[in-house]
Amino acid sequence: MNQKEILDILKETGVLMEGHFRLTSGRHSGRYLQCAQVLQYPNYAQIIGKEIADKFADLEIDTVVGPALGGVIIAYEVARALGAKALFTEREDEKMRMRRGFCVSEGEKILVVEDVITTGGSVNEVTEILVRDGAKVMGVGVIVDRSAGRVNFGVPTHSLISLEIESYSPAECPLCQQGIPLVKPGSRENES
Repeated sequence: MNQKEILDILKETGVLMEGHFRLTSGRHSGRYLQCAQVLQYPNYAQIIGKEIADKFADLEIDTVVGPALGGVIIAYEVARALGAKALFTEREDEKMRMRRGFCVSEGEKILVVEDVITTGGSVNEVTEILVRDGAKVMGVGVIVDRSAGRVNFGVPTHSLISLEIESYSPAECPLCQQGIPLVKPGSRENES
């Protein structure tokens, strides 16, 4: 699929939201990509997962790992397409961790996947855990790169679509200055 076809699917399923959002990175934005909207449809999740998997098919990936919550479904679908194992990391006490008995082995070939990246913070946290545990991170796959390619993970990185969506530090946010209510979408609370 090309980027236009992916973008059409994202538009059709209501992925792009407008308002005043606090991103996982702590930055603010007037637009938010809620990939859970597309991933709620198994047929689209499978298509998107296969598209990401195809970009890494030659790397003999053992395991695909995604950060919870946004990376869980897409990690599963990419792993299915690659014939690999699927794991996820979670935040516990504000720190990303492998839980639920999940572990990786020395030299295990890992693909890290995420639904959306802005600063790459969650992917970097996941990568640190995996490398610390002796695994070899072979690449990063993402549905939407909202950094427009500026984030570099030091391994082959492929996104299905790259969009430049402005984000602001809280101190410089024009939406805050306009008094527009701040929302933290996804699995976390709304701000007041």
